[in-house]
Amino acid sequence: MPWLLELFNAEALERVRSSPEAPAVPYFAGLEAGEAEPLIRSFAGEPELHHPVRGRVKGARAFERFVTETSAWIADRHVSVEPVDLILTDRRGIEEVVLSVDGDAGRVELPVAVVADRHEDGRLTELRVYFSTWPLTGRHAIRPPVLQLDPEVEERDVVGEYQRALAAGDAEGCVAAFEPDASVREPAGDAYVHRGHDEIRSLFETFFSNGGGIPLEHCTATDDGRACALEYNVVRWGRTELPPEAGIAVYVRGESGRLAAARIYDDSDPPLEPRP
Repeated sequence: MPWLLELFNAEALERVRSSPEAPAVPYFAGLEAGEAEPLIRSFAGEPELHHPVRGRVKGARAFERFVTETSAWIADRHVSVEPVDLILTDRRGIEEVVLSVDGDAGRVELPVAVVADRHEDGRLTELRVYFSTWPLTGRHAIRPPVLQLDPEVEERDVVGEYQRALAAGDAEGCVAAFEPDASVREPAGDAYVHRGHDEIRSLFETFFSNGGGIPLEHCTATDDGRACALEYNVVRWGRTELPPEAGIAVYVRGESGRLAAARIYDDSDPPLEPRP
């Protein structure tokens, strides 16, 4: 939830605040209001945002234009926002939502993750937005890296176990990381949710059918103990080397310590046979 409450006037705050207890204004609520000033002032310095379609938006004038265009898109497409989850640490927050959007062939659902890096005083330093364009266009918009590999990033416990199995192409190891009734959601949304060990096993067997695993360059890991969000670059899919492609995945731990859910936000075009 990136935007600072105290920067909105009373009238605007009534429109954008999700609840009286909310610590900040959610990302899309702030954009929907169409008022750039409180959003720009939520940054510690020059506003900077990285977007899957618009690329890097940097500076007050570019950001103001982005706010105007996005607010109009929200209105034109009759966008509604369903909150999914929120991870908060001292210097970073990850907000997950699903947008319901008017598409060319009817309503479509678009999962979105927003990463907000914060200065020590609570103001923003950078925003990074992740989603797949597939639900909107039926095509992948291959996204260059937003961040670089950080060798010091480490995922602990079951998240690390899962990442090692994913890189090794070990389908059974991936399945073992999940609770029996867990779910894995692909970037294209709820039509691509896989529930339970049998469906998850089938998914990873398909993923690894190109002759190996999916090693990722790990860029940031944001962990509040309940859930971990990993920003990464996809660099290889089985035997096929790929140009680095940016993404994020959120892993939610269940009561057993295994994963209860995984949600993926990238736009990679896997070198696999098309699925029915």
